Formats: sequence, structure tokens, C-alpha cells
Amino acid sequence: MGSRASYDAVIVGAGPNGLAAAVELARRGLPVAVFEAAEVPGGGCRSQEVTLPGFVHDLGSAIHPLGYSSPFFRTLPLGEHGLEWVHPPVPLAHPLEGGEAVLLWRSVEETARNLGEDASAYRDLMSPITGDWEKIAGAVLGPPRMPRHPLALGAFGMYAMRSARALAEGLFRGERARALFAGCAAHSFLPLEQRPSAAFGLVLAALGHAAGWPFPKGGAQRITDALVSCLRSLGGEVHVGSPVSSVAELPAAKVVLLDLTPRQVLGVAGERLPARYRARLARYRYGPGVFKVDYALEGPVPWEARECALAATVHVGGTLEEIAGAEGAVARGEHPERPFVLVAQPSLFDPSRAPEGHHTLWAYCHVPNGSTFDMTERMEAQLERFAPGFRERILARSTMNAAELERWDANLVGGDINGGLMDLGQLFTRPVASPVPYATPAKGLYICSSSTPPGGGVHGMCGYFAARAALRDLRRGRL
Repeated sequence: MGSRASYDAVIVGAGPNGLAAAVELARRGLPVAVFEAAEVPGGGCRSQEVTLPGFVHDLGSAIHPLGYSSPFFRTLPLGEHGLEWVHPPVPLAHPLEGGEAVLLWRSVEETARNLGEDASAYRDLMSPITGDWEKIAGAVLGPPRMPRHPLALGAFGMYAMRSARALAEGLFRGERARALFAGCAAHSFLPLEQRPSAAFGLVLAALGHAAGWPFPKGGAQRITDALVSCLRSLGGEVHVGSPVSSVAELPAAKVVLLDLTPRQVLGVAGERLPARYRARLARYRYGPGVFKVDYALEGPVPWEARECALAATVHVGGTLEEIAGAEGAVARGEHPERPFVLVAQPSLFDPSRAPEGHHTLWAYCHVPNGSTFDMTERMEAQLERFAPGFRERILARSTMNAAELERWDANLVGGDINGGLMDLGQLFTRPVASPVPYATPAKGLYICSSSTPPGGGVHGMCGYFAARAALRDLRRGRL
């Protein structure tokens, strides 16, 4: 199946976590091979022309604050392998009715100044978290363990374990600050009344202040290409178009790491796992899915609030109440009439994405898991609401509902892009409650997908920690 009869390590799945695991193992001197079912590596971190020639769209993730800030990626010479980051002037814009918008600037102070009566409350909340971000990041982007900086993490945790709605309504009095925080917290895929949705809002806002919300020049595929190039420079192999239906098909290896969610793990390795562990994986819960639209536009989005053109990321959903209503509907299995739409407009800052004078737009909204409902009209009504004349600029569109996303990438179960629900019951116990969540009971078999800590996002930390677990077992002679 590979170019050799055996390897020290074999990885199934060439998403960011699988590639991160492979790089970490390879740079420790192990012969490594990665096997990917698709013809192009990357999983949800890929780019392609899917509308019209010359329009480059990110098929999965688009904006990558976690990728830019990833403690593991920062140890790799990815810039030498072609990765270049683009930083828009403003990390995030959030339009409101009446042609207004609230912006999340890199500066906490500048952001606070535009929040009126909530300036002091926002400053008091975000300044300590942003100032301690490097200390907090080690806990947020790692497996459950004793914190190295308990004071910083304790102050963060006091707010993080609340619901986003309770935190926003408890701290802020005005619409602008509440809406800004609600949009960040809605990335959790949780109802805003549910804990720990506030944690996601705090993390994303802090990332915006501490590091920005950048994206890769040329598309998300550049992250994948840089990881693949880095791996090959270390002697590792990547084999695309190589689906794996059973681990028995793989070349002999001391360790096998699966960049797969529990459902796929059961499919390819179930016979090697004890019945009790299989039952625990079978109980793993997936979250809401997404409905995604990629647009080719004849010009930039005509935002009524012109300052939205300063940001590559725009949260389209209105007030806290409206966003909470939309996310609550999804949690009840409904399709919201006014969805919360996450928008990326990278071509404003990266002309390589579209022909001169034209633009791309990336947008998705949350839907019930496995949905086949077409949300195009409802999403475009929201965009038109805050950008009158938007529809007139559409040259072409490409849509994928939640079920289609899973067919495109089997790890996106029901359209869930986080690798599983990230509520309190599963945030710290992915994929099962275990001191070493990456190791399975089967000797030499590990899980390295976003279904392990720290969860979803293009940061490679799940793969890195899984690789470290495998390396410890190899070093201690357990395999």
C-alpha cells in the first residue's frame, strides 16, 4: 500500500491533525506514512475553483486564528514551505441595523471605545484574558491536565464556564457589546443559554486581540501544502487516493494513528477494540451541521456599514436576541428563518483569490445534524438585509448541505465541522473519559482527530498530542 513494507508509524487521514501527527513523529526520526482517501490532502482544509475559473474558494475552513496561534505550528518552518499569513486591518466586523457595525479591533482599548456604555466592562473583561493569553492558550489548546498557570486560568475559567447569554447580559447593558460577544460565542454550535458557550466567545475575542484573525494567502490549501512539504522534507510519505476500510490493510507499523471521528474508528478498527470501548465510542455525540455557500461576485459585498470592508470575517445575525434565537432553533432541530451567517471575504485582502475587480465570498450557517434543507434563500436574505444589492453582484454560487458535506469528507458527520459536540459533557471527555484520550485499549492504536482534545479547529494540536502519546509509549517499551 505504501512504498515500504513497514513503517514505525502509519497515519490514516491527511487532515491538519493527521499531518501534524505525522510531522511530529517524523521530526523525531520515525519513518512515517500517511494514507488519505481523497485525491487531495487536507480534509476540511482545502481550496478549489468550484464556481467559475479563477475564483479560489476554501472548501472547509477559511479564517484561521487558531492555526496562526497554534503552539505546534509555531515550532515548524511553515513559512519556508510556502505558508504566508494575511492580516486584515480588523479581525472581525458585526453589522447591525441602521447601517451601523461594531468592530473587534486588535486593540482591546480601541474595541472598548466603540462600545459606549460598555467600554469599561469590556476592557475589564478582555484586558486580563488577552494579557495572559499565552498562559491560557496552553490549557485551552491542550488535553485536560493540572494547569501550569492556575491564577490566569482560574480568572478565565470563572467566566468561561458560564453561558454566553448569561455573561453578555450580566456584564453588558448595550446592544453593541452583547451582539459582538454573541457572534463570537455562536462558534460553539451550542445554544447561547447553555454552558460553556461563553468560553468560545472569550477565546475567539482574545485571539482577535492577541493574534488577529488571519488567513493563508492563496487559500486554506496553503496550510495543508506547507504541512505536506514539511513532512516530506523530513522523509515522511503522503499517499492520496488510498482509502482504508480496515487497519488490517495497512503496512506493518509499530503505531497507527487515526485522524478519524469515533464513527469511522469503529468502521476501520472495531475488531481490534474491546467491546466496552466500542460501546463508549458508539455513544459519542455529534453536534449541529452547517449549510455552506461559496459565491463568485462581480464586486465587493455592498455592506451598508462600510467599515465591514475592513475585516475578512463578518458575523451576520443582528442582535444577541436574534443570534440566540437562531442557535436555539438549530438545537431544537429546526431551520431558523433568520440564521446566524458566518462570512469570510478574503479576496478583499488577497487578490490571488479572484480575477481582477471580482471577489469570492465564503458563508455558512448552522443547521440540524444531517440536514438536507436548502438554506440559500434564508442566508441571502440575511446578507441582503445588511448589504442591500448583494444579490445583484452574484455571478455564481456553489452550495453544500450538511449531508453533502459528510459525503465530501466522512469526518464531517452530519455536517459537524467540530468533530463532535463540544458541550460540558463532552468538552473534556473526547472521545471517552480517559487519562490519555488519544490512546485506545488496542496496543499501538491511537486517535488523533478533532474528536480528541482540544477539539475542532485548524491547529494540529490533537495530532501533536496523539503523536506525543505514541512516542511516550514507544520510548517506554510498551509497544
